[in-house]
Amino acid sequence: MKLFSEHLLSELDKQLQNIHSKTDNPVQYAELAIKVLIPIFENLKTKFLKHTFTNKSEEISFFRDTKPQFAAKLIYYNEIYNIETNKPFGSKKAIRKHFNLELIKLQAFYNENKEFYKYYRTDNKSLDHKYFLRGKHDLRHTLDSFYFQADNRFSTSHDYKVAKILANEKLKSYIENEIAKLEQKEETSVANANTKTQKWTGSKVGLIELIYALHTEGVFNHGTSELKEVATFFETTFNIDLGQFNRAFLEIRTRKSERTKFLNTLKEKLILRMDDADEN
Repeated sequence: MKLFSEHLLSELDKQLQNIHSKTDNPVQYAELAIKVLIPIFENLKTKFLKHTFTNKSEEISFFRDTKPQFAAKLIYYNEIYNIETNKPFGSKKAIRKHFNLELIKLQAFYNENKEFYKYYRTDNKSLDHKYFLRGKHDLRHTLDSFYFQADNRFSTSHDYKVAKILANEKLKSYIENEIAKLEQKEETSVANANTKTQKWTGSKVGLIELIYALHTEGVFNHGTSELKEVATFFETTFNIDLGQFNRAFLEIRTRKSERTKFLNTLKEKLILRMDDADEN
């Protein structure tokens, strides 16, 4: 069961990566991800129901470590879809309020499950036989209502809670990043009001080539910035829509000659400028 699950998870990650390479629109990639996740999750369940565990430790491991990895992805993308489709039209203030309310929901879940968070995050195993074995639920251990609606053949009292913890961590990062992007746009708007706007008039492909080179070198925030964050910064700064820049990068990689055409041109022209300056 473990080998099957690992292979299935690997295939899932490849499909999700492919989806993200095709679109940066959160509604689109969330919808596509959910369509991929549902049959894979059903595949996991079908295989599980045919499997006979040799001992309780194997069953505990499946429900504590394996199943939540799949379920967390389904929860995460479903939440992204709901957050983005319910995002209000209008001012940045309204959108920021929308995102902050989502952060409050995450905090509420943490507050309701603080003891289990501590148990899980400290890698405590003393209650695993109650939390991660089927048919061992205890009302005193803060059960989610979801448990009573789930298939008890494929659920324990706390495997869903683990999946929620994993999903919420990613969701928190997503929401905070969206809020940061809003604030960045506001700061840029103020700066643009006081300085002459610099508009990118070169080719989009050239700019994408430059962005990838700078990100690879790790020159932003000591190399901690995500590629999408860097691309968004350039789009905002230069008032340009780079579209599906991941796809453009694939085209750059498949060039038969001069894969770094724009960077080569920059280097040549800078050297010529230096030579001219030396002569004068």
